[in-house]
Amino acid sequence: MAPAKKGILERLDAGEVVIGDGGFVFALEKRGYVKAGPWTPEAAAEHPEAVRQLHREFLRAGANVMQTFTFYASDDKLENRGNKVTYTGAQINEAACDLAREVANEGDALVAGGVCQTPSYLSCKSETEVKAILKKQLDVFVKKNVDFLIAEYFEHVEEAVWAVEVLKATGKPVAASMCIGPEGDMHGVSPAECAVRLVKAGAQIVGVNCHFDPMTCVQAVKMMKEGVEKAGLKAHYMVQPLAYHTPDCNCQGFIDLPEFPFGLEPRILSRWDMHKYAREAFNAGIHFIGGCCGFEPYHIRAVAEELAPERGFLPVASEKHGNWGAGLEMHTKPWVRARARRDYWENLKPASGRPLCPSMSAPDSWGVTKGHNDLMQQKEATSQDQLTQLFDRTKTH
Repeated sequence: MAPAKKGILERLDAGEVVIGDGGFVFALEKRGYVKAGPWTPEAAAEHPEAVRQLHREFLRAGANVMQTFTFYASDDKLENRGNKVTYTGAQINEAACDLAREVANEGDALVAGGVCQTPSYLSCKSETEVKAILKKQLDVFVKKNVDFLIAEYFEHVEEAVWAVEVLKATGKPVAASMCIGPEGDMHGVSPAECAVRLVKAGAQIVGVNCHFDPMTCVQAVKMMKEGVEKAGLKAHYMVQPLAYHTPDCNCQGFIDLPEFPFGLEPRILSRWDMHKYAREAFNAGIHFIGGCCGFEPYHIRAVAEELAPERGFLPVASEKHGNWGAGLEMHTKPWVRARARRDYWENLKPASGRPLCPSMSAPDSWGVTKGHNDLMQQKEATSQDQLTQLFDRTKTH
């Protein structure tokens, strides 16, 4: 019988580096398994082979947390905006748990069950109603005995606290990750205050994910860490950012950029940017380091390679890669062989090859947040008249 794996808190308490996986909804949308817009994860039930393979690639790249592909799998989200699916939230979540566990068992990886913000909260439903939606997802995670729980992608700290309170009742370790930057949540609550509220609610790991680039997210988590320590509390810290450069974002992040979601490729971080991100996060005292939208397995491999000295090993996916481009030593062209060194890639300023592209964009900022009519749940598909109104509004912003 194989020895029991160390739990998430046991690993973090020992000072180990834990590496998360990457962005499933974006990666699977590019592969044709997820619908952009709803971003719901029915592929876990409809195309398990695709989800399984992506888990496996992240495992080979060095991730030792397999997060269930359950993003936006609450029943209210599955019904929202005309997204008709043939599977219930429970069926999708069960399939996602089984896939994550199957692949986690192929290595020294843990399974994390994840919940995120709900359309019901944005539509001003009550705390009781929102918590009931979250608990329905949670029942599956308890049944499938995931190793720990993550409340991720919350724009409002109030809802994040509600989620932590629901997750904490299971007795399993709880991580809470908000999609905020240094300006704080959508009501202006600072990252420091958000973190304090989450820790007091019962989260043992706090941090941020999505919406912003790695260095912006690391900055926000630093602020969280300072707030928690100033309050005399204790926690571990996590960061799972975008794989895109977002220096021109406003407080709501990349969803306000005009390139979202189909024109973001020119902003993608290189693997060498990921080395810098991993080192910056580790030096900031963040030991749970992963990725969100845009992160592909090679990005996670770069994180794992940078932190190999701390972890004591390289990932399997580095066997044919070689750290810092070492594999180029075998290239036919001598000028390419000359690039097989760290200082070349660290100092490179990649060109986009797009002569007419601006370096920055002006975000679309409509000031729409919780309670606004545009966010109210609508089970039927958006009508042409509603779309025309939205198209007209874009001309005035």
